[in-house]
Amino acid sequence: MNSSDSGSIDVETGAKTSGTRYTHAYEGLRSLLLSGSIPPGTRLTEADLTRMFDVSRSTMRTALARLTQEGYVTSEVNRGVRTRSFSAEEAADILEAREILEAALAGKAAERATPAEVEELRRILHEMEEAQSRGDRDAYSQCNRRFHQQMKEAAHQRTLARAYDTLLYPLVMRQYRNLSAQHPRTGSLEEHQAIFLAVVTRNPEAAQAAMRHHVGSARRALLLDKSPEPPVD
Repeated sequence: MNSSDSGSIDVETGAKTSGTRYTHAYEGLRSLLLSGSIPPGTRLTEADLTRMFDVSRSTMRTALARLTQEGYVTSEVNRGVRTRSFSAEEAADILEAREILEAALAGKAAERATPAEVEELRRILHEMEEAQSRGDRDAYSQCNRRFHQQMKEAAHQRTLARAYDTLLYPLVMRQYRNLSAQHPRTGSLEEHQAIFLAVVTRNPEAAQAAMRHHVGSARRALLLDKSPEPPVD
């Protein structure tokens, strides 16, 4: 038995899942789903996934059960496990919840962010400005994700953060994204600058309003005249 499986029963017996192998399968598939590389409604087979992540079927089955419970995939009798597909109404509800939670987190960040966290936000914002100036869409997107993650951490509000982390908005955004739309969205950088200014000046109300406007604008742009096609069996 190697050190990574220390304290566990051989996963191939199905008696107990190795924590390391299970984590590898769960986090690997979750990241793959969030990347948007698998279209909504795609059927996932245990055989393919076990080969992809080099784990036993019992380990993969456990990971899929958790991902099903968390809403990343769906499981139906005679249809198997499929990547999650959202109706327009479901998508709107999830994105509206994100808007409310992120606004609350921004308000707390304005109250509780440490000087080091404020400086990190400043650095990220500067990188966003540079990425936009040179037209680097990928770098801008990465900075955008870092900015929102840093805002969440700077809020120091675990209950709000946990609720935010359960939202499936990355899957919604990938399903409904408009590949022909301008990216970054017009006004995105200025909206981030307004959020940052409210945090720097320790103005919770302004931070909440700026974040609500930013996320709300992204939500409206995302769902505008977009109706996804139903998944094909």
